[in-house]
Amino acid sequence: MSLCRGTVRFVAADQDAGRRRRWRVPVSAVVASALSQRFGIEVALDAVDLTVDTGEHLAVLGENGAGKTTLLRIIATAARPTSGSIAIFGLDASSERRRLRARIGYVAHTPGLYLALSAAENLEFFCALQGVDRGRVAEVLDLVGLGDVAGRPAGKLSRGAQQRLAIGRAVLHDPALLVLDEPDASLDSGGADLLARVMRDRTAVIATHDHALANRLCPRTMELRHGRVAGVPTRLRIVQ
Repeated sequence: MSLCRGTVRFVAADQDAGRRRRWRVPVSAVVASALSQRFGIEVALDAVDLTVDTGEHLAVLGENGAGKTTLLRIIATAARPTSGSIAIFGLDASSERRRLRARIGYVAHTPGLYLALSAAENLEFFCALQGVDRGRVAEVLDLVGLGDVAGRPAGKLSRGAQQRLAIGRAVLHDPALLVLDEPDASLDSGGADLLARVMRDRTAVIATHDHALANRLCPRTMELRHGRVAGVPTRLRIVQ
C-alpha cells in the first residue's frame, strides 16, 4: 500500500485470472494548507489548514465577515487563494479547475438564477452547459420539491423556492462534493430535510450561522474568526 496525494492505492492479485488489479480509494476530498486570501490590506483568510475526508459532512461556523464565504468559494474553485494550496480529490484546485467543476456542486450566497426562465428551463440550460441528460430535470425538481411549479418563471417564485432551485441546479450533474454557502438562509421549515437528502452519499461543506442545523447535518464542525480557525475542528457536537 502506498500513499499518493490524498489517495491510498491498493494492489491486489486476481488469482482466478492470474492478473494484478489496481484500484484507488480516495482518502481526502479536500486538503487545504495555509490558505490565505487578501483583498488589498484586508485579510479574509489567514493560513487556514483543513482536511475533509471523502463522504464527510463539515459545517463551517462563524459571524459575518469571518471568512466563511471566501473559504467556500476557494473550495468550490470559484476563487483562487492569494497563497497556500488546496487539492480536491487529489487534484490541484488551481490548475485543474475545469476537471474539478464537473465533480463539485456549489450553492453561492445568492441563487444566481435566470429569473425570466422557468424553473425547468433554468435546469435545462445548465444541463446543456454541463452535458447532462435533460431527463434529469424532472427528477431534480421533484427532489427539491418544485415539481408542481416547473413551468413558473424563477422570478415569480418565493425566495425559499428560488433557493430550492439553486440547490437543485447544484446537484443536477450528480457531484461528488457539495459546497453550500448558507443554503438555509431563506429555506422554509422543510429546508433541513432537503439539505439532508441532497447531502446524503456525498462529501459536503456547508457554511451556516445556525448551530442547531450544523449539529443536525454535520458530525464535524469548525469555526472561523477573523479569517482564522478558532480552536481545533472537532467531530464532537460541542459547538453551542
